Amino acid sequence: MTEHQRVITEVAVAGGGMVGAALACGLAQQGFDVTVIDSRMPPEFDAGQPPDLRISAIGVASVDLLRTLAVWPLVASMRAYPYNRLETWEWESARLTFDADSLGLPVLGYMVENNVLQRALWQRLDQLRVKVLAPASVAQLSRHEPGWLLTLADGSQLQARLVIAADGANSRVRQLAGIGIQGWQYAQSCMLINVKCEQSPGMATWQQFTPEGPRALLPLSDNWASLVWYDAPARLRQLQAMTMPQLAKEIQQAFPARLGKVTPQAAGSFPLVRRHARRYVLPGLALVGDAAHTINPLAGQGVNLGYRDVNALIEVLCDARDCAEHWDSESVLKRYERRRRYDNLLMQTSMDLFYLAFSNRSAPLRVARNLGLLAAGHSGMLKRQALKYALGL
Repeated sequence: MTEHQRVITEVAVAGGGMVGAALACGLAQQGFDVTVIDSRMPPEFDAGQPPDLRISAIGVASVDLLRTLAVWPLVASMRAYPYNRLETWEWESARLTFDADSLGLPVLGYMVENNVLQRALWQRLDQLRVKVLAPASVAQLSRHEPGWLLTLADGSQLQARLVIAADGANSRVRQLAGIGIQGWQYAQSCMLINVKCEQSPGMATWQQFTPEGPRALLPLSDNWASLVWYDAPARLRQLQAMTMPQLAKEIQQAFPARLGKVTPQAAGSFPLVRRHARRYVLPGLALVGDAAHTINPLAGQGVNLGYRDVNALIEVLCDARDCAEHWDSESVLKRYERRRRYDNLLMQTSMDLFYLAFSNRSAPLRVARNLGLLAAGHSGMLKRQALKYALGL
């Protein structure tokens, strides 16, 4: 293909999911020329449809980012479910509760269906007149001063000063750029089950630790809720093969009595994998969100960490441009990496320690971890700090 047939852009964002589309909106709002590449268009929102199986707990700092991007009103016009309390326990007597009141907040965050959030972001991309190539995928990547040349699966080409990999945990762009990862698969898998509840699930999200793994409830509206069931992969395969009435019986036995009677409507499971890219940046290239790091979903922090990446990268690029620096240079992009790598590692490690502590069946450790929860519950300052960190405040 000849030079003049290439699309030329300042920033190419590979991946128009919840993180990539947010970054594209933020950069376009700041006057950058942005092109988004994604393998599929998000589905249209249909209010008559049941909730999507994939739900994210969006913390207040992430909601603030989405407000700044003028995306939150679009989400709210579809569906978002506020929650104001978070409870976790193994022993009933050692329950740890976080509530919005303790931070002077009306809510801790919102449960948002992934496809609702992505649809709202794409509506905003359209308002900002961002160029979107979909369905499309990156087949080849090569250095092309200044920046990179992306060859798409259909043979068309895109030249960009800065390429951002936001194409998920198995990032094709990260692989093509030759950036390695460290990681492992956890001994557990995770099952998501959408249920109709007999009583309203309320505005509290809760998680009970069991020897097999945590059981959690994410409240949705109109008596809908999302159940999260962690267990051995073989056990979840067994559950996945059941009919909905059979699954309902298993839920009644496995979940705490406070759940009440529920009717499962849909279910899906996925393995739990931890990954961390060995580096986040190269000259003219940066990784964000799951392309850079995946985390045990124990505390629902995945997309929130991605939004912290988005905030940091927009700030670094705008500051460099305002100072007439080469904003796509490795030295500038390294500032983003320094800001985000430690925080992501800290969150990954905290979740792993939590996971390891609560998946060990040793009796002394059981006593120690429940005393720890009890102590944390009585330490107002420590509890508030932990909550503020988790919410990105």
